[in-house]
Amino acid sequence: MAIDRARIEAAVAELLAAIGENPDRPGLESTPRRVAEAYSEFFAGLGQDPQVHLSDFVAVGPNTGELVLLRDIAFRSICEHHLLPFLGTAHVAYLPDRRVVGLGRLPAVVDTLATRPQMQERLTEEIAEALQEGLEPRGVLVVLEAVHGCVAARGPRQEASSTVTLASRGDLAEPTARAEIMTLIGRV
Repeated sequence: MAIDRARIEAAVAELLAAIGENPDRPGLESTPRRVAEAYSEFFAGLGQDPQVHLSDFVAVGPNTGELVLLRDIAFRSICEHHLLPFLGTAHVAYLPDRRVVGLGRLPAVVDTLATRPQMQERLTEEIAEALQEGLEPRGVLVVLEAVHGCVAARGPRQEASSTVTLASRGDLAEPTARAEIMTLIGRV
């Protein structure tokens, strides 16, 4: 899906006028273009299938390895409620069965799903579901920790708070298995 930069620029100019600003004044004259460029980046995952990152898997024997855990995957997304950013860290774990994927593919899945208007709760579930579908592992665990612009900058103004969400599938839905991985993740 192509981002319509011209429409974004027009909308931003209108938004600036609606708040009582002059969109043509020095300092703002390039803002509509800059916002359109940023939105092209922020929403690059729209229309993209995260499975493309998991299709180049390596077939291995059954029950290969006990756990694959990639910690501290930085992500940024835009809250669909206020169109403000939320920034965080993803921790992604899976128990391989017959497929493994290059470690760089896991952040690509996170990025594809994060670069859409999102809610953290749904993003966590979508990452877990993509890994379950694409790798058919024995289990999946996804933990996201993020700071939300809407919580920090408006309303409650809780600048130091963060939100943690978790999604699990298969064998990693078991509380003892999750507890062990949470210990490996640390800090959460």
